Amino acid sequence: MDLVPALEEPLKKVLGPPTAKVMAESLGLHTVGDLLHHYPRRYEERGQLTHLADLPLDEHVTVVAMVADARLHTFASAKAPRGKGQRLEVTITDGSGRLQLVFFGHGVHKPHKELLPGTRAMFAGKASVFNRRLQLAHPAYELLRGDSEETVETWAGALIPIYPATAKLESWKIGKAIQTVLPSAQEAVDPLPAALRDGRGLVTLPEALLKIHRPQTKADIEDARSRLKWDEAFVLQVALARRRHADAQLPAVARRPKPDGLLTAFDDRLPFTLTEGQRKVSKEIFDDLATEHPMHRLLQGEVGSGKTMVALRAMLATVDAGGQAAMLAPTEVLAQQHHRSIVEMMGDLAEGGMLGGTEHATKVVLLTGSMGTAARRQAMLDLATAEAGIVIGTHALIEDKVQFHDLGLVVVDEQHRFGVEQRDALRGKGKQPPHLLVMTATPIPRTVAMTVFGDLETSVLDQLPAGRSPIASHVVPAADKPHFLARAWERVREEVGNGHQAYVVCPRIGDEDDDPKKAGRKKSPEDEAEKRPPLAVLDIADQLAKGPLHGLRVEVLHGRMHPDDKDAVMRRFAAGDTDVLVATTVIEVGVNVPNATAMVIMDADRFGVSQLHQLRGRVGRGSAPGLCLLVSEMPEASAARQRLNAVASTLDGFELSRIDLEQRREGDVLGQAQSGARTSLKVLAVIEDEEVIAEAREEAAAVVAADPELEQLPGLRTALDALLDEEREQYLEKG
Repeated sequence: MDLVPALEEPLKKVLGPPTAKVMAESLGLHTVGDLLHHYPRRYEERGQLTHLADLPLDEHVTVVAMVADARLHTFASAKAPRGKGQRLEVTITDGSGRLQLVFFGHGVHKPHKELLPGTRAMFAGKASVFNRRLQLAHPAYELLRGDSEETVETWAGALIPIYPATAKLESWKIGKAIQTVLPSAQEAVDPLPAALRDGRGLVTLPEALLKIHRPQTKADIEDARSRLKWDEAFVLQVALARRRHADAQLPAVARRPKPDGLLTAFDDRLPFTLTEGQRKVSKEIFDDLATEHPMHRLLQGEVGSGKTMVALRAMLATVDAGGQAAMLAPTEVLAQQHHRSIVEMMGDLAEGGMLGGTEHATKVVLLTGSMGTAARRQAMLDLATAEAGIVIGTHALIEDKVQFHDLGLVVVDEQHRFGVEQRDALRGKGKQPPHLLVMTATPIPRTVAMTVFGDLETSVLDQLPAGRSPIASHVVPAADKPHFLARAWERVREEVGNGHQAYVVCPRIGDEDDDPKKAGRKKSPEDEAEKRPPLAVLDIADQLAKGPLHGLRVEVLHGRMHPDDKDAVMRRFAAGDTDVLVATTVIEVGVNVPNATAMVIMDADRFGVSQLHQLRGRVGRGSAPGLCLLVSEMPEASAARQRLNAVASTLDGFELSRIDLEQRREGDVLGQAQSGARTSLKVLAVIEDEEVIAEAREEAAAVVAADPELEQLPGLRTALDALLDEEREQYLEKG
């Protein structure tokens, strides 16, 4: 008898269409199984109340508290001019603080009868500030009486589960729905092999589901969570292990460099020695290239650690072995920059087929969407005839018309900016699957690499090449201390006075039309202060040129400019003809101007930690020390300012990536856009559960090696199918 369907039963049948519709729309829950895997966020103890003192603003909250006081006021208003308007103010307390609830109009009658002093209840609503006091307006509530059968049954446990809820669906309604489907948990098929479960002392899946939703003790919650963490980690790692296993079966052409070919000629001319890290990582890559199944390697390296040099040597080795190499860059600015720097590094070795090219030379071509027709046609011809060994381009490389003679290696720069389909399309251009090297300058904590890029082997470049200068970073609190901002512009003038250049980065371009939908809404004064539009490149450039940086050569750069104009601006800046470049984050990756020593980031709190670290890496690239000033109007105690202080306090990207991850929700780790929404992690915390993930990876590899098709483990197969819905399957397929 097949037991799975109980969990596949649509919620519509079990809970009725209206509730099922809200669950599907608000929480993405469609089946009984989905609902059983919607775990409580935390638990309230009947004897201990939530800390009202810690309520977050503007979030949907659930609190358990006691009514201290309830007063009905009448007032006059436009709707009730004769003073017949009614407002019920209820004060609740939990020992840590007090909170006001307000009900208006006809909505006052029921709470006025029910919320008497001394009554205990659960309240849910959005916390807002009115007259400088925290309040919940028209909260939904559920009395905790324990007299009727249902309430006794629902709240019998000493621990009340509080579920991630929405305005349309309060936590206790979700709790009641879960009560209804909980008996089906007995039929949950266990994905963990029995030996693994027993060996680690984990409870069964039905028991874990029962304990997470109806715990009798805190130990129950611990048991359930440790078991469910293992499920998430293990099923995901099995999916990745199967991906790696399948890749290892694919054929590829081994690419071994000739002993005295292009790579040797290039290495002989290098004016510096490679760092220890570059040599080690290059060896890992060359070993992979020499095998007859495709390399899948992730190269992580701090901004400026010399990743491009490592990638270029891998491309030269491929050309030596008779293949071609393609480098995919996320933006035209970056593709042009890579092309320029690679041609410069190679010198006459990049002049294959031209007068003055040496015997080992090859041709290095650029291919982007905005190139003229003749130049594009020539580049495509060079690729098809193998005249060009190396091509650098944007997603224009992926178009059907582009044909390679023999594509051997694909290098993807800044992988997080490419959709899965784009990488896959480029990989499909080889006669056999080409080798793949993915580069990122965003340091990724080890566990995230094991989770998100689990189908790639990882190499890390963590030492900076000699000659890179230190970067000093400081937070400039523009609202508290306006004179600090004035001093920041003086520092920029000083840097320019010493023959250097500076960047000013803003979050917005400034030529956008304001959204008419947003314009109509009325905003409170708090909103106005908090939510003014981010500072814009065009406005700031204008203010600086007329004000504090008057007399300096100021130019702007942003993503909506014509590609030729962007390139011209970058060339002038690189040549030293511009003093200050006011730009959006288009300069975030790959832009290399060693003479630029200062960067001022406006509204720095609007950027993520990793992004700030990336931007900062654009200065200090030469022999002079770098300076990065993070300008923010956020108050000192805010989380945003703490983030900026963290960035200012360390140059260690891996440390910052941990901070970044701890501050973002875990579920975002798998990239909502790249994976089905149902698969984001629920109980597994990528940073804290490093051990579980590492152990699950080992167990998964052993299981897949012994039984790649999982024929002996039907429960695991079922769990995999649930995890790998259509979208997700493709995500892993193309990793």
